[in-house]
Amino acid sequence: MTTTDRRDVLIAAAGLTALAATKAEAQTPTPAEPGQFAWLDGDWRIVHRRLKGPGDWDVFEGEATCWSILGGRAHVEELRIPVRDFSGLGLRTLDPETGVWLDYWMNAKVGKLGGEGVAGRFLNGEGVFDSEDRDDQGPMIVRGLWDQITGTSHRWRQGVSRDGGATWDWNWIMEWTKV
Repeated sequence: MTTTDRRDVLIAAAGLTALAATKAEAQTPTPAEPGQFAWLDGDWRIVHRRLKGPGDWDVFEGEATCWSILGGRAHVEELRIPVRDFSGLGLRTLDPETGVWLDYWMNAKVGKLGGEGVAGRFLNGEGVFDSEDRDDQGPMIVRGLWDQITGTSHRWRQGVSRDGGATWDWNWIMEWTKV
């Protein structure tokens, strides 16, 4: 390798290192703080799409009423899906010691919170909530993602990754529109 070739390789490597550092800085999560779910307060109409099988989506409508409590340190979501005779409660609480939000779910027919809260934070304006799970195909990451957040709409998606988060198979998409 000539000196010129070696210099070009070193310059390219330095550029890639700087790019990786910039990308890592851009991916820094926002520490959890009171009021981060205030954009969700109010009444909403929701179009649900749940994956039944490859390319086969079940589409149905629902609604929700959401509000912040305890000075924005907790957030409540009452979800209603009349066409399915279903209702549930989402509860998000701020854990100031760990700097994360915990997301809990309760099916109204069961009447109790469904396990441990899923930890999450806001990353580049998106609420990212990941949990590890396992099924007959092996380990996976399950993600709940709040994105495309505006003053009058947003989207929530649920997906599964079996490759450590490199790719996602989205199986439930909720398009929210403010009433």
